[in-house]
Amino acid sequence: MMNIALGCDHAGFPLKARMAAEIQRAGHLAIDVGAFDDRPSDYPDFARLLGEKIVTGEAARGVLICGSGVGASVAANKIPGIRAALCHDTFSARQGVEDDDLNVLCLGARVIGSELAAEIVQAFLTARFSHAERHERRLAKTLAIEAAARQGKYDRPYGEKS
Repeated sequence: MMNIALGCDHAGFPLKARMAAEIQRAGHLAIDVGAFDDRPSDYPDFARLLGEKIVTGEAARGVLICGSGVGASVAANKIPGIRAALCHDTFSARQGVEDDDLNVLCLGARVIGSELAAEIVQAFLTARFSHAERHERRLAKTLAIEAAARQGKYDRPYGEKS
């Protein structure tokens, strides 16, 4: 059993209850970080809350839902330790975990239906990182990029052109 953080903005709210049910059906605990209604809200707020659950160890993975899934994915990936991807098919969700150690699945509630979303969540939850040598090597390179970013290697003032 895993603790799975679950979050959404207003656009993802209609899909969130179904995804909570899928998480529970798979034998996991859903930790709901909001939104708790469909009033306009901002996906970065929920990406932060969800990411914090993962990086602190309170949750092993997360499912994050917004209108397209794109904004949620971008925001979540700003948190060191988060590897989020927008997946609208079961292959990408499964392979993302097996090959890339994906820990946050992003979904676009205005892009896919609830049945497909449920199948994608199941694929994400049942997949395990393969630990194959090539995947370990690639993950290490990805984590090295993250470490360099944490040390300020890519910092420049906002809006400055390279």
